[in-house]
Amino acid sequence: MTRVFVLGRLASIIILLAATAFRPLHAQADSRPASQPVADSTMEIGLIHPGDIIRLRIWREPDLSGEFLVDEQGVVVFPKIGPRNVLSDSSESLKSDLSAEYQVYLRNPSIEVTLLRRVNVLGAVRNPGLYPVDLTMTVSDVIAAAGGATPQGKTDEANLIRAGKVLAMRITRETRMADLPLRSGDQIFVPERSWFTRNSGVVAAALTASISLVIALLR
Repeated sequence: MTRVFVLGRLASIIILLAATAFRPLHAQADSRPASQPVADSTMEIGLIHPGDIIRLRIWREPDLSGEFLVDEQGVVVFPKIGPRNVLSDSSESLKSDLSAEYQVYLRNPSIEVTLLRRVNVLGAVRNPGLYPVDLTMTVSDVIAAAGGATPQGKTDEANLIRAGKVLAMRITRETRMADLPLRSGDQIFVPERSWFTRNSGVVAAALTASISLVIALLR
């Protein structure tokens, strides 16, 4: 009778530990934003949209260089040139146009144009917040800019979230920003590892201790 009682207690402990371990997994799954398919936006990748930042560098012209925000109408105000609509331009086409326009003021201007998206880096990162993201960066680079993942963060994946919904795609740390349909205002979200994964050592120790106790009682 004693053995039956002890074995019953052991079963209860194991069930309790399993329930405790996997309950956060269910809660996490339920709390994640709904997934949505990605529209065919291949033609939009690399194009300029409202909310982006244009980083302009003109050699030996620091007063004309800087970072300029694209407003809601797709307009940027550049030094000397003034307002210019850049909606749906690429960085290369904008560079060509600006080179031609600045020749009015400069002789053979050497111009560099970099497109930056303003992206929220959130989740299990040390310094969550809004960051300008260069499309040449990888997901790993973006997470590093936010201070890196916390000890609870997953080290092999991230989610791209737009308007509260996860875009249905596989994203790893090596994924390049240029390969994503990334827009200013999107989120790069680093999920946490499951409670069970983060505490597997504790669970294993508790089970081992319980089994050892039962064996000792049954002797």
